[in-house]
Amino acid sequence: MTANLWDRAGRWLAFRIEAEKAHGLAIAALKTGSLKPRHPIEDDRLRATVAGLEFPNPIGVAAGFDKNAEVYGPLLKLGFGFTEVGTLTPQPQQGNPKPRVFRLPTDYGVINRLGFNNDGHDAAIERMMQTPSAGIVGVNIGANKDSDDRIADYARGVEKFASLASYLTVNISSPNTPGLRDLQTRHQLAELLDRVVQAMQQQPRQVPIFLKIAPDVTEDDLDDICAEVLAQKIDGMIVSNTTLSRSGLAADIGEAGGLSGRPVFDRSTIMLAKVRQRVGATLALIGVGGVDDTSTALTKLQAGADLVQLYTGMIYQGPHVAQSINRGLVKALDTLGLASIAALRDRAVDEWANRVLPD
Repeated sequence: MTANLWDRAGRWLAFRIEAEKAHGLAIAALKTGSLKPRHPIEDDRLRATVAGLEFPNPIGVAAGFDKNAEVYGPLLKLGFGFTEVGTLTPQPQQGNPKPRVFRLPTDYGVINRLGFNNDGHDAAIERMMQTPSAGIVGVNIGANKDSDDRIADYARGVEKFASLASYLTVNISSPNTPGLRDLQTRHQLAELLDRVVQAMQQQPRQVPIFLKIAPDVTEDDLDDICAEVLAQKIDGMIVSNTTLSRSGLAADIGEAGGLSGRPVFDRSTIMLAKVRQRVGATLALIGVGGVDDTSTALTKLQAGADLVQLYTGMIYQGPHVAQSINRGLVKALDTLGLASIAALRDRAVDEWANRVLPD
């Protein structure tokens, strides 16, 4: 289905269904093969070596879509270079009361307050052991809402998934678990990262660790976060999760939760560039927030990202958005005469870092 057909037919049909139910139908369609794979855009210039991993292209699926490690294989066959399952918590949890996902079609955005709803570690481990992946699959780990020791929950996630994941993401950026973002403060972050690194060092198989942060941290907090990431020798950062800001919305529906999609693009890209300035050229960065076409993906790369993830963009642009973006990236490389996707990185870091964050 082309993007135009998706706009006219697929999205019209999907949007007649309540948002969380539509997501469930998408998972079912991927499981049953109703969403047919497309021939991937194959071009060696799209390949990227990041945190020691070889990515066939830089476009990935962000955590939140495949919460329970059910469809990572079919997602990769849609043309994505990698995907990230979760967020997974040690114990299963229902998340927040429904309804908890709200589309903003005028703004090409989504508000969610899901609250880490997932089947827990053991269910995901069983699925991943039964269905080994032929591609790069990260695992996003979190803490249970009622946990007595949230930092221990993250260490447990490392212990459980280091043998199965291509990389692990420590997610302390969701606004929908009360108190979770407090782990971004320097003292708690230092303890968290120390425990996570120690847990990884004890595993027979070592995989990269990424830290996922919110787009709403202050400049001072960002200084502290980046300093701790560098001090603990974390492999990379994912910038960023959803925002609590409602700046610039054409249709604020008054629902609580994290805002994703186009409305968060500027904020998340500014934060990405500010992180790149602070961590230097070596640390791996994944840019997330508002990516839904080649132009936005290019901007993330130029603002400092090595790789790009999306989720809301797939809701509005359809299941073959990665194929469309990668085709556009190849054209951009042709136009600019560049030999690799890595050559696009950092061309606009200072420009984006100097912009003022939206209110």
